[in-house]
Amino acid sequence: MKKQIPNLITLLNLLCGCIAVIFGVHGNLELTAFFVMLGIGFDFFDGFAARILNAQSELGLQLDSLADMVTSGVAPGIVMYQLLSQVFGKPFYAVPQGWDTNEIVMSLDWSYLSLLGLLVTLASAYRLANFNIDTRQTSSFIGLPTPANTLLIVSLPLILKYQQEVWVVELILNKWFLIALTVVSCYLLNAEIPLFALKFKTWGLKGNKVRYIFLLCTIVMILLFKFAAIPLILLLYVLMSLVFKKESSN
Repeated sequence: MKKQIPNLITLLNLLCGCIAVIFGVHGNLELTAFFVMLGIGFDFFDGFAARILNAQSELGLQLDSLADMVTSGVAPGIVMYQLLSQVFGKPFYAVPQGWDTNEIVMSLDWSYLSLLGLLVTLASAYRLANFNIDTRQTSSFIGLPTPANTLLIVSLPLILKYQQEVWVVELILNKWFLIALTVVSCYLLNAEIPLFALKFKTWGLKGNKVRYIFLLCTIVMILLFKFAAIPLILLLYVLMSLVFKKESSN
């Protein structure tokens, strides 16, 4: 029974992801973000529990990827799709009810570009599959982890809801910004960029200096900028990994 505890936590991640998808499909992006973040929390603790209980298994590895595919793959893709649909003013499927070719052709417009948001889901699936067979990513990452990319995307509706500075709203609800962010996030997920992991083998400063600096900066930015800090934290994470390449591979 002890060995199933990490798997149960992973299933809670999956449950949160499924609930997030339901809210996302219905356009409630704030609750989507809440359940995604809750699921990512469970995703962190399942690995922690597996190490503490010495219960790592191949089943747990596969189950973790399947749960992440929903919480950190399908859900953020739906959020990006919904944001793009909001920008274009209607969902892509708002077409005539009939099958007249001329009517369908006339209905084609920019709203179909909202489907580009689902590229996040496709890139996440490729990332997760590649991670499982890449032996280089045991203690660090190559490419942006799917939970980190997901936090970036689900932070956008939270910023729009709770931090309504005019320039921020105009930037996030700009179709070219959203499309560019989609493309960049898909690239970062699968780029050959070494990124340090936040897994502490020891609690000492030696070997963990970059991690401690990053965590301190993260706390400060959250206190100062609230939800708007999340994109800044992701940018800092990538920049620090590039600057401290040696630590990123340990």
